[in-house]
Amino acid sequence: MEPTLFTRIINGEIPGTFVYRDEHCVAFMTISPITTGHSLVVPIKEVDQWTDLPQELNEHLFNVAKTIGQATKLAFKCERIALVIAGYEIPHCHLHVIPSDSMADLEFKNARTNVDRQELEQAAARIVAELRSAGVTGVFGSR
Repeated sequence: MEPTLFTRIINGEIPGTFVYRDEHCVAFMTISPITTGHSLVVPIKEVDQWTDLPQELNEHLFNVAKTIGQATKLAFKCERIALVIAGYEIPHCHLHVIPSDSMADLEFKNARTNVDRQELEQAAARIVAELRSAGVTGVFGSR
């Protein structure tokens, strides 16, 4: 079976703008953000649907998403952080962590395409700075 797009990003075959990595998951900026600062938390292990995740990995992903969300909220001064699990785009579980000031910020049809890599790196740097400020381990910039 062919590795998913996310596995190829995780393995460094395709560039990714990472903000976090540990032995179980990564967080990186999506190339199609709905709002600036929109990131994805993805398990390293390929699991298609979040309902198929082993319980321990499920809990870990949600804890990491919460940590990324807290840093994102500080970095982008938004009203809320939305957490969305849709899973239709790529058959590899991923949690969307989205800075939001209204429900309109959660419309996937409004996702931008062809976002400049520098813009993703700048958004990632803001999140990374807040993660480091909070003393989170596993934090790094883009690669």
